Amino acid sequence: MENQLNKRYGLLTAIAMVVGTVIGSGVFFKAETVLKSTGGNMPLGIVAWALVGLIMIICSYTFAVLAARYEKVNGIVDYADVIVNQKYGYYIGWFMTIIYMPSLTSVLAWVSARYTGVLLGWDITGGSVMTLSCLFLVASYAMNALSPIIAGKFQVSTTVIKLIPLLLMAIIGTIVGVSSGVAIENFSTIVDPSVSTSNGLFASVVAVAFAYEGWIIATSINSELKDSKRNLPIALVLGSIIVVVVYIAYYIGLSGAIPTEILMESGETGVMMAFQNIFGQIGGTLIFVFVIISCLGTLNGLMLGSTRGMYSIAARNRGPFPEIFKQVDNATNMPTNSAIFGLLVSTIWLVYFYGANLTDTWFGAFSFDSSELPIITLYAAYIPIFVNMIRKGKDFNTFNRYIMPALSILSCIFMVVAAFIAHGAAVFYYLIIFAVIMLLAKVFY
Repeated sequence: MENQLNKRYGLLTAIAMVVGTVIGSGVFFKAETVLKSTGGNMPLGIVAWALVGLIMIICSYTFAVLAARYEKVNGIVDYADVIVNQKYGYYIGWFMTIIYMPSLTSVLAWVSARYTGVLLGWDITGGSVMTLSCLFLVASYAMNALSPIIAGKFQVSTTVIKLIPLLLMAIIGTIVGVSSGVAIENFSTIVDPSVSTSNGLFASVVAVAFAYEGWIIATSINSELKDSKRNLPIALVLGSIIVVVVYIAYYIGLSGAIPTEILMESGETGVMMAFQNIFGQIGGTLIFVFVIISCLGTLNGLMLGSTRGMYSIAARNRGPFPEIFKQVDNATNMPTNSAIFGLLVSTIWLVYFYGANLTDTWFGAFSFDSSELPIITLYAAYIPIFVNMIRKGKDFNTFNRYIMPALSILSCIFMVVAAFIAHGAAVFYYLIIFAVIMLLAKVFY
């Protein structure tokens, strides 16, 4: 076995990785959450989508500055290694491998199955959807582990497919909504005026953050990206801008498809109802199939990152059993042992998500939303990297050394504070689990 991954992905795949791992489920899954959090205040919801989108663009630009200079195995770990120190890079890699990537991957497997269940009329918390979640998780792993080239092409294809329902709703929904008066009514009416603007905004920001998450995982393929120092920065910035524009346009279009109050009450079926209202029963159902494909594309992108997690640590001869996890299969040019470990950890997080959020809680006070809470430690982990860019980036120009890292630090602080306000005591129970997992990292360092 060799221990080096081939350069097999181009700029298009990198952009598709950014757009594809972000756009997928969150924009559909969290739209109703945002409306409930704001009491049906549509303009306030748009502010939340725009605000978190701006934070994403700011942070992705700052990482793009680093991506243009540093390339090794896994982007964010590389940057932490060089800008902070090797120990910090190791802890970042551990967090991404054990918590961040697999927790998102597991949620995406369930969301993909959830919308399939909506289409088929199943109970979204029942055994059928959970069984399908496991199938989607294993199928995504198998495609990535057995044929990374096919996984890359699937990522590009699903990225194109997933833009179809979003753009159709953005354009047609807005036109229909304005002409029928539904959009104007939704924008001028607040369903629940008792919800304060500040509380609604903070709760919405955290929900929206899930919809924007995943872009940093695109840096996990930088060692497999052709001309990475040129292509990865372009992909990070351009992909982020595409995502923000599409999200806000979709959310505005959604306001013209269905009255806000009905969307809030409809739960998981609300999105399909919105598409059926605009495109008819059959047309709406067919477009909703694209929504499911969209979710599967995002799952694929997250699994693509998860399968490389332990490899990114072991390639630096760190962590448990580096000789095992840094092995790359000659036939598939994939880190097979790392991929198996990624599937295992993702499965554990899927079981946790079910026990904590979809049934009578199995974990008592330690039950939290694993689709949202890890963003606290993710954005907190970015801060030392940005601080050290300011301290050590002597060969960066003023804009890249001072202005963008400073804005990135402020953005990260805002996200952490918003998560604390939105989730309250659950944050502390998550941080206890986070601390235990990071102590394990210390054992293996």
